[in-house]
Amino acid sequence: MIRVMIAEDVRLLRESLAAVLELEDDLTVVATVERGDEIVDAAAHALPDVALLDIDLPGLDGIAAAARLRERLPRCRTVILTGLSRPGHLRRALTAGASGFLLKHSVPQTIVDAIRKVAAGERVVDPQLALAALETPDSPLPAREVDVLRLAATGAGPDEIAATLFLSVGTVRNYLSSAITRLDARNRVDAIRIATDQGWL
Repeated sequence: MIRVMIAEDVRLLRESLAAVLELEDDLTVVATVERGDEIVDAAAHALPDVALLDIDLPGLDGIAAAARLRERLPRCRTVILTGLSRPGHLRRALTAGASGFLLKHSVPQTIVDAIRKVAAGERVVDPQLALAALETPDSPLPAREVDVLRLAATGAGPDEIAATLFLSVGTVRNYLSSAITRLDARNRVDAIRIATDQGWL
């Protein structure tokens, strides 16, 4: 029996997916959560074999949660479900240790098959997303500039970003300026838009 955990913030989708999976003889849903920051604790308690994680969750996004889950429960495999086909997200998910990456609107049998394959140690990636990822350039942003832009995208100002990342305000401003230049953006908002659209944040 393959033990599955579902992390999805939309209740109807979460319950529908759980109902579909419970129809399978070899799958059982052992936990469901609606927030990304609940994933690791729920998984530590329920011990799933596979975690289906929505990419856009409140509290902590699915990719960051997958990385934490890999550290805490390395035997639990993760499949990221996304409603957005941003190629940069695929790269981030695979780097975080995800074993699968599928579009949320995939037919149920595709998701069921992916769970079985991932539980058996295989990787499953939506072919359209894989092709798009190959055609998309790598992020030109160093990790620290990504950290700074990600916080700026939440509305944090330089002072708050500096305090969060233990940097000086001047260093934060330099990182923001550098990111704007690297992305050939008009300003900070444009840089955030470009990086988000490419899936680099």
